[in-house]
Amino acid sequence: MTPADTITNSGNKTKKRAVVICPGRGTYNKEELGYLQRLHSDKPELIEVIDKYRTQQGQVTISELDAMPQYSMRLHTAGENASALIYGCAMGDFQSIDKDEYDIVAVTGNSMGWYIALAVAGALNPQAAIKLINTMGSMMTDGVIGGQMIYPITDENWSINNQVVENIEKWLVQVNKQEECDVHISINLGGYTVFGGNKAGLKALEQLLPVVQDRYPMNLFNHAAFHTPLLTETAKKAQSLLPSNLFSQPDIPLIDGLGQIWQPHSTDVDALYNYTLERQVVSRYNFSKAIEVAVKEYAPDKLIILGPGSTLGGAVAQSLISQQWLAMNSKSDFIAKQKQDPFILAMGLTEQRKLVL
Repeated sequence: MTPADTITNSGNKTKKRAVVICPGRGTYNKEELGYLQRLHSDKPELIEVIDKYRTQQGQVTISELDAMPQYSMRLHTAGENASALIYGCAMGDFQSIDKDEYDIVAVTGNSMGWYIALAVAGALNPQAAIKLINTMGSMMTDGVIGGQMIYPITDENWSINNQVVENIEKWLVQVNKQEECDVHISINLGGYTVFGGNKAGLKALEQLLPVVQDRYPMNLFNHAAFHTPLLTETAKKAQSLLPSNLFSQPDIPLIDGLGQIWQPHSTDVDALYNYTLERQVVSRYNFSKAIEVAVKEYAPDKLIILGPGSTLGGAVAQSLISQQWLAMNSKSDFIAKQKQDPFILAMGLTEQRKLVL
């Protein structure tokens, strides 16, 4: 399958069709320190709205976090800080995209990136966006509920290993039969499965998963068991704190973690609110499905991944390979494609960023 023909605007300049992908937690790391200062000092209005809101909440501003002389795992990865910081960087990147060059045909995101996608697509205005993102990011301030662990499900060619997938399903059933164990698939992340569960459940599962590449299974620092039933009370709390009138119909089609499309002009805003603050909080987020829908429904010329960081690129590529999109059947096919005419443009990578601005 090939992307649809590019469109031509009234000025006779050919536009490329692009789907924008918003990053989730874990994308602002040591290398990203200073991202806002370096790349978005020309967007004071964006940063001011976020900083003002956080100051009112008695929280350190994203300007201060970004300008710190050293990166702190404890400080920068804490949910109440990481969420707002990543949102500021990602929204700044979205505003930097050359809209004369690219026609944004749809928006999606991974996990927390769904909240950013809502803002990018216009379903949340700037004040509503920081209120929702900061509130959800601050849910674990008094103690993280459960945790997350990531594990690869592909071979060295980035092809899904069906035997590993079957084993995981079997081991999950086995672990959940044990007393006090509660663990689930939290995110389908391309060539990875992210598990969410309580401490006992994750520990029991970790003992069953064969060690891969000397680093997996890997526990994700400061991550709660989002997208699992363990967050049921969190979802209820979120709904009590955040009114539905924060939401409006999107200006750009949104693809959620079920692969559903929320269209401009026909979106049921109450249903969007319920999905955002209930269903996706307590049940699996299928990012792989979102990417599949994005390419099959919108046939984009490019996929633009907003920064900070570029860690989402691999998961997106693996999702494309599983669909054999653009005749990509392996990791080597993807690398060759990227060298010749990149389909994925990650704004966290300097060379690819230049192609988007």
